[in-house]
Amino acid sequence: MNNLFLDFFLQIGVQEPTAGILYHATIIIAIILLTILATWMVRNILLRSIVHFIQHNNYHWDDALLHNRFFTRLSWFVPVVILYLSQDLLLPPEVAAAIFVRRLLLCIFVIITVQLIMSLLRSVDEIYRIVQKGGGTPIRGYIDAAKIITYVLGAIFLLSILTNRSPWGLLSILGGLTAVTMLVFKDTILGFVASIQLSGTDMVRIGDWIEMPSHGADGDVIDVSIHCVRVQNWDKTITTIPTYALTSNAFKNWRGMSESGGRRIKRAINIDMNSIRFVTDDELAELGRIKLITDYVDLKQKEIEQYNRENNLDTSVLINGRRQTNIGIFRAYVASYLRHHPKINKEMTFLVRHLKPGEYGLPLEIYIFSSDKVWAHYEAIQADIFDHLLAALPVFNLRVFQAPSGYDFRHANIGS
Repeated sequence: MNNLFLDFFLQIGVQEPTAGILYHATIIIAIILLTILATWMVRNILLRSIVHFIQHNNYHWDDALLHNRFFTRLSWFVPVVILYLSQDLLLPPEVAAAIFVRRLLLCIFVIITVQLIMSLLRSVDEIYRIVQKGGGTPIRGYIDAAKIITYVLGAIFLLSILTNRSPWGLLSILGGLTAVTMLVFKDTILGFVASIQLSGTDMVRIGDWIEMPSHGADGDVIDVSIHCVRVQNWDKTITTIPTYALTSNAFKNWRGMSESGGRRIKRAINIDMNSIRFVTDDELAELGRIKLITDYVDLKQKEIEQYNRENNLDTSVLINGRRQTNIGIFRAYVASYLRHHPKINKEMTFLVRHLKPGEYGLPLEIYIFSSDKVWAHYEAIQADIFDHLLAALPVFNLRVFQAPSGYDFRHANIGS
């Protein structure tokens, strides 16, 4: 074909030097036009068809390939491959310019390959998050490690092309610099090992609520990479924690609470012990009218009266025998009130108990679980429960304990 073009120019009367120039110019123009045409067809026909198919199908995972421009970077191979295959037509192989062009095209080929692999790795990470719906064991550490390996290999192949040396020889030189490599990539190696540990033991997932006071972190994990874990705190600030710190330091993961049937409410009301006493018959009749404890008061009173009769106890003396107390009836009321509360999980731990009396009175602790685990809802449920119980205390002739304030001292002086 080369002779065909050259003979054509010679037959139409073009002299030898000019015919050679026209021949090379024709070849160059033809290759350029072929490259432009092939690139245009791939970009405007094939690529658009692929994009249209992905955007209109029922799958969502393949959108990540478009978002990370995987197919666009794949199309970059078309002009490079055409130019590389036709380089012998442009320049004689032994010419220095031909060697330069060949190396340049190979370098571009390596760069495009590295960029294509980067797009593929980012797409894999994004597809994994879509499939896992934002949670699951993070694979970002493996993705980052693969990116680093790709960049290193890309750099080695570029040096190999530019220096005309075997890439395996460069790898052996890099292996000989193991100590330097370990020093330079110390944090990366530690992070990679930590990422494997975090993934293998399922310690942290994206979306987990973790607390790590040593690093000022208290919020949701939004990213886990080979170098760091990013946590969005509840005040919307971002805390960055080195990945290896999660395997060497203590932190709290609230995932267990999120996956359970409720969120714990553990809080005590301190009762003034001076207000605790036996209830009179009139008070007992009045408290028995409270719907939530009517059955309890009646059954408990019958049990006490039977016990006192069987033991021939003189109940005219207040301390003899068994009697109901206002704190006991109030504790029964609290338990009944909570059992009828629609937002409390009755299948989990349910306790209304006394703690050790102390200088702040008698703590009446509530240890239950809210069925709604959303933070704002949980706080509202907890506040609603204690609003009611604190307001109910005077009905049982009980007082909450609190340190005296200026208000108390003023009224004490007025009374005196």
